[in-house]
Amino acid sequence: MSNVVMLTRIRLARNLKNYPFPCRLNTAGKNEVCEKIISAVKNCNSPLADDLEVFYIKDLTEPQRIALVEKHLASPEFVSDPSGRAIILSKDRTMSIMLNEEDHIRLQILKKGFDLEAAYDIADKLDTLLDENLEFAFDEKLGFLTQCPTNLGTGMRASIMLHLPALKHSNAISRIAGNLQKLGLTIRGTYGEGSEPKGAMYQLSNQVTLGISEKSAIENLKNIANQLVSQELQAQRRIADSIEVQDKISRSLGVLKSAKLMTCDEAMELLSNVRFGITTEVLDTVSIDTVDWLINDIQPATMMVEKGEKIAPRDRDILRATILRERL
Repeated sequence: MSNVVMLTRIRLARNLKNYPFPCRLNTAGKNEVCEKIISAVKNCNSPLADDLEVFYIKDLTEPQRIALVEKHLASPEFVSDPSGRAIILSKDRTMSIMLNEEDHIRLQILKKGFDLEAAYDIADKLDTLLDENLEFAFDEKLGFLTQCPTNLGTGMRASIMLHLPALKHSNAISRIAGNLQKLGLTIRGTYGEGSEPKGAMYQLSNQVTLGISEKSAIENLKNIANQLVSQELQAQRRIADSIEVQDKISRSLGVLKSAKLMTCDEAMELLSNVRFGITTEVLDTVSIDTVDWLINDIQPATMMVEKGEKIAPRDRDILRATILRERL
């Protein structure tokens, strides 16, 4: 299961009562909302507050902003406009709170593997702590009020990151996406709405937040995810014995271990093939954890942040190839 489900995320959308939504606030108003929320977080009666760091988006370099997206800690839209925005991060980077994205608060918890209940439990506890110091906009009939009507109700989006190379190989994703929509779920690219899947990585999440409890939404997502995982594993077994597929996997590892130049898109595709080879036991010399760390570490902005300098595209391709050779 963990070989297919790479990451679990729970996201809660909240807004402060008596403040307009961020789209109707000027920069001064957004800054006021930021300071109010940051103060509430710092003063909440929990050891959790000591583990949090605050970053104002305007103070971050472009690579630092993009790296937040690459690590799934922030949305592309959030980092594109830094005015009146801040992000609160846990030191281990498993929790982030975006301030003044589409809503005043976008709280999210990330957990490796398939662990929706544990992620929700942490998010719910943090939500309760914030609610003690902040008054959220809430309606008895509509639930939590959000800028976009599709988030009304629980304001919760539960999602999992799936690695689906076999279903992608069989061109089944479009059919699956249509069926999921009828069940109140959506499947998107690697970085969410509007993004393309990189290395056969897809986000599966709930769409319905109104008239359904958090528990029901999580159960529905779990059930459908289990079915998707089962379909992927069956598809993998059907094609894993093919000498052509095995050759593709072995060649992918060979290129990754020897190339001197490597674009991010090519690396993601080759790492996806290697990951598929590990899952199907075609390969036994590389671990899933090594591949997953590499998928994160070879992203363009992440590499620049790690190096502490801006790196030209060609030099990034050289550095990426070096990282891959050394790790593998």
